[in-house]
Amino acid sequence: TQRTATKASMSMETSEDLAVLAKKLNPVLGFFDPLGLAKQGFWDTTPEETIGFLRESEIKHGRIAMFAFVGYIVHANGIHFPWAMQLDGTPFPSVSNAPEAWDALSESAKYQIFAFIGFLEVVGILMWEVTSLWCQANSLFSFFV
Repeated sequence: TQRTATKASMSMETSEDLAVLAKKLNPVLGFFDPLGLAKQGFWDTTPEETIGFLRESEIKHGRIAMFAFVGYIVHANGIHFPWAMQLDGTPFPSVSNAPEAWDALSESAKYQIFAFIGFLEVVGILMWEVTSLWCQANSLFSFFV
């Protein structure tokens, strides 16, 4: 059998690509970047890498906002898990809104929430690094295949 080497192609958008896309998607408003973020280079990266970072951040924070909205609606309707919230038997608070539920949580529960969020952020960063290294290795060693 004959094996064919394939190269991973990565397409990075420039601010000009974003302007064309914005004009196509919304001809009335067009490209709107008052802070010039599409031309910046965050943390010594190229503007194209910065655009990728900003897109990923926008998607992630949009998902977090949707999750928070669902959580707010759940608490507003008085829905909570039927089991105990903590190992000592403390039940979930019966409150009518999310800020009251947050205030009713113990400090250790809040620390666990923040630790879990931090863990997810670290895993996301590590996955980004591993993927980047894999793509570099794939392009460097593709001539061996």
